[in-house]
Amino acid sequence: WKMWAAQSAYSSPPCDTFKPFLHDHIILFFFCVSGMVQKLDQKLPVANEYLLLSGGVREGVVDMDLDELSVYARGTDYDMDFTLLVPALKLHDRNQPVTLDMRHSALGHSWLSLRLFDEGTINKWKDCCTIVDHINGTTNYFFSPTLVADWFYQSISLVLLEVQKKPQRGMPRVEKVERNGTIISVILGVGSSRMLYDIVPVVSFKGWPAVAQSWLMENHFWDGKITEEEVISGFYLVPACSHKGRKENEWRLSFARSEVQLKKCISSSLMQAYQACKAIIIKLLSRPKAISPYHLRSIMLWACDRLPTNYLGQDDFSAHFLLGLIDDLQHCLVNKMCPNYFIPQCNMLEHLSDETAMLHARKLSSVRSDPAEHLRTTIEHAKAANRLTVELQWRGSSNNLPSPQSDASGDNQPDDRLAKKLQQLVTENPGKSISVFINPDDVTRPHFRIDDKFF
Repeated sequence: WKMWAAQSAYSSPPCDTFKPFLHDHIILFFFCVSGMVQKLDQKLPVANEYLLLSGGVREGVVDMDLDELSVYARGTDYDMDFTLLVPALKLHDRNQPVTLDMRHSALGHSWLSLRLFDEGTINKWKDCCTIVDHINGTTNYFFSPTLVADWFYQSISLVLLEVQKKPQRGMPRVEKVERNGTIISVILGVGSSRMLYDIVPVVSFKGWPAVAQSWLMENHFWDGKITEEEVISGFYLVPACSHKGRKENEWRLSFARSEVQLKKCISSSLMQAYQACKAIIIKLLSRPKAISPYHLRSIMLWACDRLPTNYLGQDDFSAHFLLGLIDDLQHCLVNKMCPNYFIPQCNMLEHLSDETAMLHARKLSSVRSDPAEHLRTTIEHAKAANRLTVELQWRGSSNNLPSPQSDASGDNQPDDRLAKKLQQLVTENPGKSISVFINPDDVTRPHFRIDDKFF
């Protein structure tokens, strides 16, 4: 808290530096909170490495199930959202491929035995484990995602309660602390701004899992742009279960650290199309929950591997990319097949019923028939949420702090120009599917596709 007081002693920065200042200020707050959680029972690693991701869990920044999450609305409940991965355990002393116990789990998931850790770690975490006694008399402790989440929520709640009893100058207001499945959602207020942080307890590994070794042998779009060492620096186990797995034991492999690196190699026009498509499907495919933004992220990464670099680098092809993402998503739904990008043998839509898959495919067909109108509707919703944010901040602001999201044309907002390009593209090519499934016999240029014919 001495660090916090020192940071808070500075006067407010000018408007153009307010947003990064505000964000860094709150991150420092979370570091202080994590330090206090560690002191409660010394469970958390003393030297820890956090991963902060722009966008909440609901935005698909990590592969987690959205069924148990409360519905929060941008503008009404928060203004900006982030995901913070907090390692409860670390295994960073290995350079060889990491082999996990996947005998009891669906592909892409694993149980975690504490046999991989020292005796001191086992003793600290026994109360967050399920216990299996073997015939030979040995006992195995399996790290439980649900019990870890229980402990983490109780610890975070206790620390935040203590923090609020002794507020420091400039400390953010704790407006909400809520358990969402295995995620802890915290909404903090600074001045008139509200930030949503989805805090996820994870297990952090250095190296690369053996189950994903074959992926490294393939050619990828990022080859030559970033090093393999940057891509495979580590992975996580996140507290998420397969559809038939045991929630109290099963973790899901997450490659969030690698995805941060891969994002550097994706063109701005493709990212614009991805953001627009994500905004559409979050609104359209929210019920029943079967498709998450993470599925779309995987589809985009596969498209990057499949398409020529010069095509993906076209600055004015956002409309083509958006239609291609819609086509690809529909293709995945119809075939109930969406391979995980890092573990291709893992089909993320395997659990879908035929009825649910076809329901969502039909919804996407309506988007595909008039994508410009759906995008315009999404843009209007985003603008309305932004106006509500500005209005609430104007009403509630007592210290005239500028809004971190008062500009409706921010990077994450769909662009109306894209809707106009879409309309032109569809009008000029009636009945044609602009797809990222390019003609395998000619990869030098993009093609229109109707069924199996390319034009």
